[in-house]
Amino acid sequence: MEINWADFFAPVWLSIKIAVLTSVIVFLLATLAARKMAGRRFFGHSLVETVLLLPLVLPPTVVGFVLLVFLGRRSWIGRLYEQFTEQTILFTWGAAVIAAVVVSFPLVYRTVKAGLEGVEKDLEDAARAQGASELQVLRYVTLPLAGRSLAAGYVLGFARGLGEFGATIMVAGNIPGRTQTVPTAIYVAVDGGNMTLAWMWVGSIIIISALMLMFVNRRT
Repeated sequence: MEINWADFFAPVWLSIKIAVLTSVIVFLLATLAARKMAGRRFFGHSLVETVLLLPLVLPPTVVGFVLLVFLGRRSWIGRLYEQFTEQTILFTWGAAVIAAVVVSFPLVYRTVKAGLEGVEKDLEDAARAQGASELQVLRYVTLPLAGRSLAAGYVLGFARGLGEFGATIMVAGNIPGRTQTVPTAIYVAVDGGNMTLAWMWVGSIIIISALMLMFVNRRT
């Protein structure tokens, strides 16, 4: 069977782009949320924690359906976006990024939060006693000590963005050359009986994931 390499690499490059953007966005959001929530109790804490972790226990198709409603042309978000851009959010690769961020957020949040909570408070207090600002405490004490958890959280965000399927296909579809990612391409290939192409895409995902893990392990 002759392989059209342009068609083969299109979903691979798109998946990498989505995974990179997802990992950066979700890492920043999860770190900010974890910083606010770690080691603190306040009224409504359990409710906030439940909302942040809810996508972790919901089926991805349910998350996709909710996003479909909130980002659709009938929603105020969808109408506002269309008014400014003259385009819809849905069925674009940007919608795939949003879906991947929502689905991967709880995983990254839990990992980063555990790392931040594992930092000795006495060390942070000692830095403050020496005149360090909160930003300096975060930069020179908290983040370095929680480095392994932060790296693990980033990898989880990248991996989840790379492999997201259920929510993505709901809000972005499976448009070849535009929104088709490797997971959706694999599904179509298997459904069409093209096992050779499916295996090639599976191999590409394995290679990308392995390279990502090797890079992070060398940095930590």
